[in-house]
Amino acid sequence: MEQEGLFGGAAPSVPAGSLSGADDDVAGKPLAVRMRPRTLDEIVGQQHLLGPGTPLRRLVEEDQPMALVLWGPPGTGKTTLAYVVSRATQRRFVELSAVTAGVKDVRAVIDTARKDLVRSGTGTVLFVDEVHRFSKTQQDALLPGVENRWVSLVAATTENPYFALISPLLSRSLLLTLEPLDDDAIREVMRRALAEERGLGGAVTIDDAAHDHLLRLAGGDARRALTYLEAAAGGAAGADGVITLEVAEKAVDRAAVRYDRDGDQHYDVTSAMIKSIRGSDVDAGLHYLARMAEAGEDPKFLARRLVILASEDIGMADPTALQTAVAGAQAVQLIGWPEAQITLAQVVIALALAPKSNSVVRAIGAAVGDVRAGLAGAVPPHLRDSHYAASKKLGHGTAYAYAHDDPRGVVQQQYAPDAVQDKQYYDPGTRGAERDYAERYARLRKIVRGG
Repeated sequence: MEQEGLFGGAAPSVPAGSLSGADDDVAGKPLAVRMRPRTLDEIVGQQHLLGPGTPLRRLVEEDQPMALVLWGPPGTGKTTLAYVVSRATQRRFVELSAVTAGVKDVRAVIDTARKDLVRSGTGTVLFVDEVHRFSKTQQDALLPGVENRWVSLVAATTENPYFALISPLLSRSLLLTLEPLDDDAIREVMRRALAEERGLGGAVTIDDAAHDHLLRLAGGDARRALTYLEAAAGGAAGADGVITLEVAEKAVDRAAVRYDRDGDQHYDVTSAMIKSIRGSDVDAGLHYLARMAEAGEDPKFLARRLVILASEDIGMADPTALQTAVAGAQAVQLIGWPEAQITLAQVVIALALAPKSNSVVRAIGAAVGDVRAGLAGAVPPHLRDSHYAASKKLGHGTAYAYAHDDPRGVVQQQYAPDAVQDKQYYDPGTRGAERDYAERYARLRKIVRGG
């Protein structure tokens, strides 16, 4: 199991597992541990949680008992926040892993915390890593400590807490959502690690190509960025202390994807993916998706392009394609990289296999073209608003035929302005579900237009 924190956990029976002495000796520890922020002001990113006047900052600065649920993807600082809270409030820090701790362990920590509070007034920060793995019974065991403020609970989860946590625990906690770090934040984390004495102390430098490569591989995960940087720094010893792209590729065993998110390659690869899906080549579509994913493309950008494609190139041939694409876009926002690439791959496969039609694009294009050419015209009087006193005097709505009054649910009536009354914008295709829609469209148009 990958540890969520930037430091290792300890059994609750070992007080040293609290991080009160974590800064005493950082020699020989991983770079990610050495560079762990020690104060709120040292934390990079998450300003929506750390800015002046925010609940978290007030809780820390006023040294109040608290119960926090930190929700976010790996490497965004959940364990770091717990550590900083412990340091800032001068409380004893105890860490439990939901993978290994049981109800007995939880009750033991809370009982000890209660006694410490009574005897010496010393508070305890209880950090529960991966709290979503706790059963309902285990979560119930946390409630007395939270309710009576015997512990300040900091619970970390990568899963949606509204599904993963019991309501009583969630209602007693302040839910804080951590976002993936953006490129600027990861860049600052790497800069500090290169320069500061507790990090690499200026012993190595990094060129732009290698820096961009590691930045892409980090995927918004600060711990991953520092792990890769440390590996690359070790490989730079025989390269005059410079981390080049070649050194970085060898150190992390990942080839750099030649892809510029702001240049021609961004547009070329995106275009190739869209055209491959339009052309029903599933494997080519997946190839280009993988290239962009590996290069660190914004998953929300990819999801938006697929939503557009669902209407532009499939449309009424399979109306469920849009539902699939929108569901994929929503899932991407919920889970982020790297898991989101699975969701996007499913969308790519579904859209590539779907029957194709561009009738929706042609229909709206023709309608917009007429509007821009001045073919608008007045709204027929019987369709105008009739919800005001003088409307009947003007003849508005008086001759309107209510479709639900007809057994067929459709009536002959003029809906379009005179200027476009005979226009046909939608020209159904003959593939997929659109065959059925074409028959229905023709039948309805004949009734409505009286043809």
